[in-house]
Parts: sequence; C-alpha cells; structure tokens
Amino acid sequence: MKTSLPSKQKGVAAIEFAVVFVIFFAVFYGMVSYSLPLLLLQSFNQAAAQGVRIGVGVDPSAQNYATLVQNTAVAAAQANLGWIPPAFKFDPNYVTSTYNGSVLTVQVSYPSVNLKGVLPFMVLPGIGTVPQLPVNLSAKSSLQF
Repeated sequence: MKTSLPSKQKGVAAIEFAVVFVIFFAVFYGMVSYSLPLLLLQSFNQAAAQGVRIGVGVDPSAQNYATLVQNTAVAAAQANLGWIPPAFKFDPNYVTSTYNGSVLTVQVSYPSVNLKGVLPFMVLPGIGTVPQLPVNLSAKSSLQF
C-alpha cells in the first residue's frame, strides 16, 4: 500500500528546510564571526596581565628602573602575542606601558579595521554590519606596587 502526501503538503518540506537553514546559518555565522575577535581580546587580556607580572619582577636597584620596567613589560606582552599571523597586521607598537612610580599599566589596543581582510563581514538589512565591533579591541592590566 503506497501512501502519498496530500497535494497541499508537497512543498512543505522544502519550505521548512529553507526556514531552518536560514536560522542555522545565522547562528553558525554569528559563532564564526564573533569567535575570532573574542579570541584576540582574551589573548590581549592575557598578554597585558603577563606583561605586568614580568614587569614587576625587575630589580628595583637597576639603573633607569622606570624605563626598564616599562620595556620589560612591553616585551613580555609582545612575546605572548607572537602567535598572531601576519595577515592580522598586528604591530608591536599596539602594546604600550606606563609606570608612574607606583602603578605599572600595560595596554594592548588593536584597531578592528585590521580584521577586514581576515574576517568575513556581512551587511544585513535592518541589522547592519555583522560582526559589529568597536573601533579598537583593547585590554588593560595594572598593578600597584
């Protein structure tokens, strides 16, 4: 005995597939497009924190102590960001450090425009550009000692 769908139901599977595929694609695209900026941001946080940790280990009796602390902190942060591929156009000058005698601060500030060639940006009607990123992806870590 052969069962067939009523004539009114023949295109329902295609319509359901189209609706489910659009939702699935939107979720998948969102995960892919936001995962890279979040990975970079977490790496910047880790690098800034590591820079501060290494920077405070400088011998206080060293000559040019303030400059040495800043340079050591920046070098440590830059070393943690060495994994970033050249396509991301990461400039070591995006890592800065300040030391005012009691507080050491390391900051990483990366312009999100540099991701245009690496990350697929999509303009959706009514929503705008996806992913929507701030002008700079930045992380900052400080320690008072």
